[in-house]
Amino acid sequence: MKSLWQNIFKSKEKSEENILTILRRIPIFQDLSEREVRAIERILHRRHYQEGEVIFRQGDAGVGMYIIEKGVVSIVYEPTDQILAELKEGEFFGELALLDESPRSATAVAASECKMLGFFQPDLFGLIERNPRLGVKIVLKLAQIIGERLKSANEEFQQMKQQLLELQKKLEAEKK
Repeated sequence: MKSLWQNIFKSKEKSEENILTILRRIPIFQDLSEREVRAIERILHRRHYQEGEVIFRQGDAGVGMYIIEKGVVSIVYEPTDQILAELKEGEFFGELALLDESPRSATAVAASECKMLGFFQPDLFGLIERNPRLGVKIVLKLAQIIGERLKSANEEFQQMKQQLLELQKKLEAEKK
């Protein structure tokens, strides 16, 4: 009987260890102490999705971010059904919704059976009330990540703008 109980507890410890390992790889949580990461782990929501199941739709109000514990998620732009990204274990998406409830810019679909961790805005706000220091660490890191993505998107936009100008000049030259 003793071995039965040991297996149950070992299984749970392994699961918690796996979740903590995944959280430590997420940039938002990388600089947190062991105790702080465990506090985050306690407020995460576990979700399971079947292959083809929609996690959220483009245009839905954003309520939080998702961390992929197991499986693959496709980020799809509607109405063209263009796949913008394929995300896998240890990756995350939807983090802007922790700060802003604006509509989702794409649809997230489980490309395979998925185990996910949800970190939602009300939980972040509750954490900020209970532990302001930890909440501020998370929000600052989130702001840094979003700022980096904005800079990267701006650079890509400028490159595309330059390419468009070069194409326009080339077309005008061919017309003459």
